[in-house]
Amino acid sequence: ARDPPPAHRAHPRHPRPAAQPSARRMDGGSGGLGSGDNAPTTEALFVALGAGVTALSHPLLYVKLLIQVGHEPMPPTLGTNVLGRKVLYLPSFFTYAKYIVQVDGKIGLFRGLSPRLMSNALSTVTRGSMKKVFPPDEIEQVSNKDDMKTSLKKVVKETSYEMMMQCVSRMLAHPLHVISMRCMVQFVGREAKYSGVLSSIGKIFKEEGLLGFFVGLIPHLLGDVVFLWGCNLLAHFINAYLVDDSFSQALAIRSYTKFVMGIAVSMLTYPFLLVGDLMAVNNCGLQAGLPPYSPVFKSWIHCWKYLSVQGQLFRGSSLLFRRVSSGSCFALE
Repeated sequence: ARDPPPAHRAHPRHPRPAAQPSARRMDGGSGGLGSGDNAPTTEALFVALGAGVTALSHPLLYVKLLIQVGHEPMPPTLGTNVLGRKVLYLPSFFTYAKYIVQVDGKIGLFRGLSPRLMSNALSTVTRGSMKKVFPPDEIEQVSNKDDMKTSLKKVVKETSYEMMMQCVSRMLAHPLHVISMRCMVQFVGREAKYSGVLSSIGKIFKEEGLLGFFVGLIPHLLGDVVFLWGCNLLAHFINAYLVDDSFSQALAIRSYTKFVMGIAVSMLTYPFLLVGDLMAVNNCGLQAGLPPYSPVFKSWIHCWKYLSVQGQLFRGSSLLFRRVSSGSCFALE
């Protein structure tokens, strides 16, 4: 899960609270680990907590992925919007999840969970190991004595550090992410090509080579970078220029700025997540990655342009009130 971005300081006449940990993406690896004698115990705790959160949230991401690839097994229903106009709504998350249970049973909601657990655990361990090699204590924290130029310099340094860790952990864990995505989308065509992690590794290497493990990596990395920089810098400038210390609730507002910016920037970077996930399953021998669900994309840029023309760059971003758009490119069964 994404942690909120750090709060930073403005002019010395406007003191700011101490800096917070950098922002994190919701679909990325877990946060930092402890250090010292209790580091192994802390690391195991983070992995265990991450596994629990991953397992609980898996049905949500499973349904989201099926919607992302355009699988709509149930027809839309007629409803009304807030203005009283009649519109067509696609099934919500709860209706979709109920359908999966009817087809595969309750255990079916956890298809592809194993490689996803391994991916998140690898990401957590990677970040912990990197913090031991490159201790974050070397980064100067923003203090009340900093002026705008100094505080901005520290924000840039801290965000660069967080970006390095996120990119490395993303690259190492991405092959397992690809396997997890492919295991889940097999629901569309009722295939069984990708069953276990080891057998899936063998199939991908044999059919696509080493690069097959990293399809969709570039848009995910770009999304991570844009999110981190956008979230941290926006929070910094808002707290520095728009929140005045004379306001009685200034401290509370600055603390919420990090959270709000995380949500806003996450929504703006959603297309990177969508394109990355679609590329992970595109043209891999599964029905979900082939026409009529999807063209065979030459690159992630081709995928982005196609979705943009179709008006589908935010497909799957909403799981409750899903209106049928004129540019929908999925196949209704």
